[in-house]
Amino acid sequence: MQLCKQNGIRKVRAFTLNEMLMVMAIIGILLLLALPTFMPLISKTKAQEAKIQLKYISNLQTQYRYINSKYSMEFLEIDFEAPLTVNQGGTANYRYEIIKASNESYKARAEAIVDFDGDGIFNVWIIDENGNPKETVKD
Repeated sequence: MQLCKQNGIRKVRAFTLNEMLMVMAIIGILLLLALPTFMPLISKTKAQEAKIQLKYISNLQTQYRYINSKYSMEFLEIDFEAPLTVNQGGTANYRYEIIKASNESYKARAEAIVDFDGDGIFNVWIIDENGNPKETVKD
């Protein structure tokens, strides 16, 4: 910044309020144009949480089966503690449950509690004894 001296008064060269508001408006418009492009990427990134947790549940179920010759219906038995969801003051966007367990197979589900793109559809992932998470409801 430079100091200007006019009539014995020192002035600092700066931007006017109108110039600053115009810049803010342009940035806002650019964000509104770019946001729809990034929504699928945001949903995909948040889905990584479900895949990681389901793989962890799968590993715990496999360990439990090696010891007990069956899969478990209870998270406590396999030592899985579900992370706190955003509704509970945590950071998790999914809730987890075991929907089926027998001697030979199991199924666990991760269901989104947040509608990532605002279309009213909540993302759902399922994993079974094969250990590969599959998206059953796409958000």
